[in-house]
Amino acid sequence: MGGPSDPHEGTPEGGPGGGEDEYRSVVFDESFVRAARLQEFSAQERIADHAPAVRRRPPVRRGGLSRQALILVMLIAVAFGTAIYMGVRHPYQTPQARQPVEPLRMTVIPLAPQGKVPGATDPEELFAHSPAAQFRVGAEGIPLPATRRTEHFSDSQVVSALNTAKDYLVRSSLYPEVLTGGQVRPVRVLVAPDQLDQFDQSFRQPTADGRHAPTGWLVRFDPNRAELADAKIRVQGSLHAAEADASTLEVTSDHTFVYALRPTGAGEKAEASLFTVRRELHFRFDRDDLRLQQAQLAVSYVQAGPVSCAGDSTNHLRPLLAGQTAKGGGPAGTDPYATGSATALCGTMAQSAQPKV
Repeated sequence: MGGPSDPHEGTPEGGPGGGEDEYRSVVFDESFVRAARLQEFSAQERIADHAPAVRRRPPVRRGGLSRQALILVMLIAVAFGTAIYMGVRHPYQTPQARQPVEPLRMTVIPLAPQGKVPGATDPEELFAHSPAAQFRVGAEGIPLPATRRTEHFSDSQVVSALNTAKDYLVRSSLYPEVLTGGQVRPVRVLVAPDQLDQFDQSFRQPTADGRHAPTGWLVRFDPNRAELADAKIRVQGSLHAAEADASTLEVTSDHTFVYALRPTGAGEKAEASLFTVRRELHFRFDRDDLRLQQAQLAVSYVQAGPVSCAGDSTNHLRPLLAGQTAKGGGPAGTDPYATGSATALCGTMAQSAQPKV
């Protein structure tokens, strides 16, 4: 048996000779406690003979930026620098103040026939014996030219300008509802907003002042006088695009349209005749126009016949039909199929411009 000095539970904790005396010289300061890390192992690790008593964890870096944060900062800096560079160097997006749009200047020259207007029951016969025999039909006669970028406009912007100009020509020269039905909306939607007042006034109050003639904007015949005898309108001409300045593209069109007409309501047995319209249009496009697919019209030069010089071609074209003759005329030899522009207020169609039937 143990004596009173040797209790069966051993020396009391904290008493003399206890286990604490062995570590009494060790000082557990705050840094030691903070550095001490406990790692609880799994049951498999605890029963394994080779498991180390302590598994070291990788040290945690303190202070400074983490690798992920550093990469993020670098990416933001690169993106910001790229945005600045593109804003300074990119040639197609430089903002430009919109210049005032000039009103359309238009000239409509009627062409009187020499003698009676030739006619035939079959419109195809008329086309076959006219200068339009080799012309294409409809929009196929308005092909787009080969394109390339300019100094301040991309290739796609040049193509957009040409497409809008072609669309305007198709709607204003080939749509039946525009030609004989009195419709203007298909054309109006392509006109730049700054020219809409001039466009609307032209149809509300037609005037032969070089600014407000409906026939300067589009082709339309007097519906009480003529109708289409053949829907296959013959067309030939060209389109050309060029940069006017850093903020403006210009497209020039020069096309000859040939229509087969007969008297309104006369029926298919009535003789048809050909009517020729030469249109030279100058379009202007700024970047807003390209984005909206609209056009500014700067110049419209039109030669149309056969008509009478005594007639009024401001609001409608009033064709002379098969067998009819003109009263009066102007300088002879004006050919709407030939290059060059007439300067007279009225001309006489050259014999070469009329079908040989």
